[in-house]
Amino acid sequence: MAIRIQQNPKTTTVKFVLPDDVHEGAVSAVGTFNDWQPGVHRLVKRSNGTRSVSVAVPHGTEIRFRYLGEGGVWFDDPDAHVIDHAGSVVHT
Repeated sequence: MAIRIQQNPKTTTVKFVLPDDVHEGAVSAVGTFNDWQPGVHRLVKRSNGTRSVSVAVPHGTEIRFRYLGEGGVWFDDPDAHVIDHAGSVVHT
């Protein structure tokens, strides 16, 4: 699992990356950046054996999120800056 952060002149891009075999079926990144709406940021399978999705947020944003797998399975990203009772946190 990985979270990649890239600074741009106006925004910060956060890329959520998972190994393709971490969960069977579809996985979405769900969090404060999309009002916790499942399916809006679905991770797409890549040819390198991963799946990923990117979101752009304002600089200095704290993102709280979790992954939602097919079948209603919620899980956190061990590469997040913080993991607590409410999920994963990334500071941009």
